[in-house]
Amino acid sequence: MIFPLQELIEYDGNMYEVTSAASRRSYQLSMLDDPEIEDNDGKVVSLAARQVFTQEVLFRIEDI
Repeated sequence: MIFPLQELIEYDGNMYEVTSAASRRSYQLSMLDDPEIEDNDGKVVSLAARQVFTQEVLFRIEDI
């Protein structure tokens, strides 16, 4: 799967939060040079989005 379109369509939460979480996860993956990136054809953002949508990676919003 390159980008989780079905999960994106079915998502009923706050789109800003999930976009922010995927963006931050993309940065983490690229900084760690995660080997899973290679398995996803080098597509870091789509890998991060899939991880967030499938809840492989959880996120939370912190109050400042």
